[in-house]
Amino acid sequence: MRTAAFCRSSCGSFSLATDSRMQRAVVEAAAAVIRKADRVHPADAVLRAELRGARRLSPAQRSEVARAVFDYYRWFGWLEPRPGLRDQLERASDLARAFAETPQRFSEEELVRRSVPVWLAESMEVTPAFARALQARPKLWLRARKGQGSVLAQQLGSARVSEGVPDAIEYFGDDDLFHHPGFRSGDFEIQDISSQLVGRIADPQPGQTWWDACAGEGGKLLHLSELMDNKGLIWASDRAAWRIEKLKRRAARARVFNYRAAAWDGSAKLPTRRKFDGILVDAPCSGVGTWGRNPHARWTTTPDDVRELSGVQRELLEHVKPALKPRGKLVYAVCTLTKSETVGVAEGSGTAHAELKLVVTTWLRPEELGGNGMFVAVWQQG
Repeated sequence: MRTAAFCRSSCGSFSLATDSRMQRAVVEAAAAVIRKADRVHPADAVLRAELRGARRLSPAQRSEVARAVFDYYRWFGWLEPRPGLRDQLERASDLARAFAETPQRFSEEELVRRSVPVWLAESMEVTPAFARALQARPKLWLRARKGQGSVLAQQLGSARVSEGVPDAIEYFGDDDLFHHPGFRSGDFEIQDISSQLVGRIADPQPGQTWWDACAGEGGKLLHLSELMDNKGLIWASDRAAWRIEKLKRRAARARVFNYRAAAWDGSAKLPTRRKFDGILVDAPCSGVGTWGRNPHARWTTTPDDVRELSGVQRELLEHVKPALKPRGKLVYAVCTLTKSETVGVAEGSGTAHAELKLVVTTWLRPEELGGNGMFVAVWQQG
C-alpha cells in the first residue's frame, strides 16, 4: 500500500535543481535506487528501503528522490544511454516538467514509440491516448465509507468527489494520508478508482457468501465487505502468509469482521468445501494497466511474462469454478490490457464451460478514468 504513496508523490512535474543544480544528496539517493533496481528488485521496493536508511534527508528531499526515480523510468525511452545518471536524471526532470506544462509539444508518434517497450504492440493496441495517459501524473484516489464521499472531500480539502463512481475521491493535496486520523480510524482507504469499480461490478449483496480468491493485502476484500454492509461472509485467500497478515491488520483498522482468511496456493485443492454466491479472482497479471503508476515495470516485464501469466489465470478460473453455487457469479479481474490475459482468458473459459454464461466484459482504461487500466469479466453459473 505504501507503493501507492510513493507513486503519487513521484509523478508530478518539479525541479530537481537547487540554484540550477540538483542537491547532491538527492542525486546520490536517486542514483542508488536506480543502480539497485532490476527485475528481481522493483524500484518502488528499493526506494522504500533506501529512504528508510536515509535519515539525513529532509521530508522535502525524500519527496524529490521519489520523484526523480519515477521520472527517470517514466521518461526512460527518451534518455540517451551514454550520459551519466546525473545527466539522465536532469533530462528526465526536464521532460516531466515540459510534459506537465505543454503536453501538446510531444507528438502522438513520439509518445507511442518511446513510452513503452516495442514488444507491447504485439500484445495490445498502443494508442496515442493510452501512451499519453502513461506519461501523465497519476491521480490519487480514495474510497470513502458508503455515502460519506462528500463529507470526506470537504474534510480533506484539495479533493473532489468522482462524478461517476460513488464514494470515490480524487485527492490532489500534499499531505501524507497514511498519517491522517481518518485513515487510521478506517474512514477511508487509498484505492484506485478502477479497483473500486471492480467491487461495484461484482455487486455483492448483504448476507451473501463470497470468496476473494487472490486477496493480496485485502483492498478489494474491504470494499466487498463495505458493499455487503459487513453482513454475510467473505473468504479471503492468498498464497503468501505475509499478505494475509497485512490483510488482517487492514481489516481490523477498517472494522471489517465478516471474513475468514486462509492460505491457498492456487491449486485444485481449495481452502474450503463451502459453496459461494460469488467468487472474485483478482488474478496475478503482467500489470500493464499500472504502468502509469509503476513505470519501472515497463522495462522489466517481458512477453514471456504475459504468456506464462495467461496460463496461470486460466488455471485459477478452472480451479475455483467448482466452488460456485448454482446461479453463482464468477468475477475475473486483471490490471492489464494485453489480449491474451483479457479477452483470451475470457473466451477460453467460456468455451471450456458451457454452463458458465458470460454476462459482462468491461474495459477500464487509464485514458478514460484517470486510474489503472483493468479488464473485468463476469460469468453466471447456469
